[in-house]
Amino acid sequence: MELKALEPKITEIVSNTNETIENRLYSICKLLESNINYYNWVGFYFKNGDKEELKLGPYVGEPTDHTIIPFGKGICGQVAVSNQNFVVPDVAAQDNYIACSITVKAEIVIPIFVNGENIGQIDIDSNTPDPFTEADERLLEFVCAKVSEIL
Repeated sequence: MELKALEPKITEIVSNTNETIENRLYSICKLLESNINYYNWVGFYFKNGDKEELKLGPYVGEPTDHTIIPFGKGICGQVAVSNQNFVVPDVAAQDNYIACSITVKAEIVIPIFVNGENIGQIDIDSNTPDPFTEADERLLEFVCAKVSEIL
């Protein structure tokens, strides 16, 4: 599937004010996971109040024990500190990686900014080695920009 083709559907989901923000975020997770065959776990993490940690939000995929992630820990925790996209082609090569499942081979995390502040991120795990391209980054940046409008 052409990733850019998902953008109108993302816009439609985000714009549906009849749904709660939580339901809209969940719908985005479902849309991405069901339309991109190498997206095996799709979820959002958000800054947990004033704490230096992330809290799991809506997600689609295998349940995870990582509902709270300290800033700096794992890929998500590093993005909370760096404010930069993080694409990991091979999680086994990362020494600061928190394993969610032995099947995960790659991960991509894109931060969400509201008024210039990193308030969360979208996290994608893939069971396929090195699947993510620049097109994935652009799509997920689009998703994060749209999500930021409703947070």
